[in-house]
Amino acid sequence: MSLYKRRMGAGSAVGLAAILVALMVFGVTALRAEANFTAAAPAPMSVSVLRADYDPDARIAEFFPGLITARRESALGFERAGRIDRINVDVGDRVQAGDLLARLDVRAVEAQIAAADAQTAEAAAQTALASETESRQSQLLERGHISQQRFDEVRTSTRAALARQNAAAAAADALRVQLDLSVITAPFDGVVTARRADEGAIASPGQPLLELVELDSLEVRVGLPQSVAAGYARDDIVAFQVDSQIAPVAARFRASSSVVDRQTRTVTAVFDLEAGQAVAAGQIVRLAVETPIIAEGFWVPTAALAEGRRGLWSIYVLTPEDDAYTLQPRVVETVRIEAERVFVRGAVDDGELLLASGLQRITPGQRVLPAVQESRAQ
Repeated sequence: MSLYKRRMGAGSAVGLAAILVALMVFGVTALRAEANFTAAAPAPMSVSVLRADYDPDARIAEFFPGLITARRESALGFERAGRIDRINVDVGDRVQAGDLLARLDVRAVEAQIAAADAQTAEAAAQTALASETESRQSQLLERGHISQQRFDEVRTSTRAALARQNAAAAAADALRVQLDLSVITAPFDGVVTARRADEGAIASPGQPLLELVELDSLEVRVGLPQSVAAGYARDDIVAFQVDSQIAPVAARFRASSSVVDRQTRTVTAVFDLEAGQAVAAGQIVRLAVETPIIAEGFWVPTAALAEGRRGLWSIYVLTPEDDAYTLQPRVVETVRIEAERVFVRGAVDDGELLLASGLQRITPGQRVLPAVQESRAQ
């Protein structure tokens, strides 16, 4: 019996020793595994960040398109029909006010004027004869050689002859007016932008033949909200942006129509362009009008916005954790979207660090370190 107990005691000691060895081996293995895990943990990623900067005076630029036009544009044509005899200008020619641009064949009109002048001369001769006759009959009336009835008839004949002379002169003047209407002269200084017929063509009354544009006096017409147009005073200088130019062009406010268009709900504002600027009639320009944003928020670059569920947007906030930061998404509301930046508001405190870009390289909860800090979204 004692031998059995001794054997049992020896077996228990061996088993306990085995258990202790196993525990030691497991502990060493666990320590090695933990060490391997710690060594394999990724280092925090360097990211570009910016600080949330709430801007109570934030303003946005509203752009309103306008069209550069000449102050005066005329489609010139003849007021009477006829065959075009000569056109002195072509497209691109600069002309001065009063220059002869085109004329009709006026030979028939000149012949009619000659005939009318002859009729006027004939009527003048008859008037002179009637006047002399009236003078002699007046002397005979005083001597009693003719009756008053006879004298009245002579005086009436004189007046009729004078009326015929005036009518002939008026007819001649009317023909001279037709002669004047047979030419086109420049009503103002400008450049010819269109020529719609050539010599030999038959012109109809009022048919546009030439188009003349005044280039030295350009203006801009812009449709603006009534409240915006009311903020301009006469001769206020504003800057317009031209797509083909880097430098803006300057213009002076002249007036607004003060009548709201039923379709666009805007009024037409007219600005006079300063002379000597490299712009041309027909170009499109834009007027930038800054208006305040009635909302508390801050600007972020568009690259900082992540699209969430149900059309919501979020940004990533860097939350301090030990010696690094973790990324936490925060839902925000977009108030104003521009080409390179967005004005947002949401559960973000002023001054918190935000992820500025690189959304495709991160995941929520990832550990990061700020690498480059931008002052604010530009």
